[in-house]
Amino acid sequence: MHPNIDKYKAVSGQLHAIWNAYASAAETIALDEAYLDVTQRARNLEGARRIAMTIKQRTRTEIGLTCSVGVAYSKTAAKTASEEKKPDGYFEIPTPKDFVDLIIDRDVRTLYTVGEMTAEKLYASGIRTVRDIQAKQDMVVRLLGKQGQWITRLAFGIDDRKVTPYRPQDAKSIGREVTFQEDVDNYELLRDVLVLLALCVERRAKRYGLYGNGVTLKLTYFDMKGITRSRITSACSSAVAIWQEAVRLLDAVEKRPVRLVGISIYNLSGEEGRQLTLEDYFTDVRQRREEELREMLDALQNRYHLDFAGHLDQIYQSDTLHKTVEYMRKHI
Repeated sequence: MHPNIDKYKAVSGQLHAIWNAYASAAETIALDEAYLDVTQRARNLEGARRIAMTIKQRTRTEIGLTCSVGVAYSKTAAKTASEEKKPDGYFEIPTPKDFVDLIIDRDVRTLYTVGEMTAEKLYASGIRTVRDIQAKQDMVVRLLGKQGQWITRLAFGIDDRKVTPYRPQDAKSIGREVTFQEDVDNYELLRDVLVLLALCVERRAKRYGLYGNGVTLKLTYFDMKGITRSRITSACSSAVAIWQEAVRLLDAVEKRPVRLVGISIYNLSGEEGRQLTLEDYFTDVRQRREEELREMLDALQNRYHLDFAGHLDQIYQSDTLHKTVEYMRKHI
């Protein structure tokens, strides 16, 4: 299934516009989830309760969706509260004591930073509940190091993290991937699909004025085994440069049928920071890249009988990208 991510993003924008109107700081953590700092506007628990009810009402009235809201003294407690009465729920955790009383005898995975692998390590040492974490703090720290220190703090309801608005420059990577309807064993096709993915990455990077200092190739084979391969590069954001690095990585992997392929750039910065070469002094680098990209797109059009003229902007939309890739797969 290929969901319409553009529709999701549009509705997500509506949701967050409603929610953010009541916050001095908003930290988006998913299309449909966020932390809101309402301290200044609410002033007290009763004020926070009124804001929560208003958010729920506006979300239902203006968008036709339900939402669950948790009001609490910390981010961890608010997350726990928001999960407590789903769907369309509301729950309050006013103090650290209320938080601990609620979760003390629950499984360690109640603490949202405890994933499956971490939980298995704790289980193997006889630590199964939050109460066990409290009773065996030293053991948890020995097992998990700094993560163990954080988990033991959470077990006592201690979480002083601030709500931090997301900034594009704080992202660890920018990427795009596509899943095929059927396995692909033609690696020339994969090279061509990488052109379109590189274009998508380029557009997003340029939107935020970011450059990548590394390129990652992601593959999922027919047996669902996934691999990633990365290369450190000079700072880049152009589709051509991203594609060239991704192809080098692709040429070096084991050639087996592929179900998913993706590209991302990482080590992001707001400065290009690329050292000039002698060639740069005699050639307009940007013009050369544009010419190379036109040649690549012309080759795709001729090979697959595509028509990008006037429609290339649509390729960045998920639905169009998937349809184009599937068309290429069937007409290789």
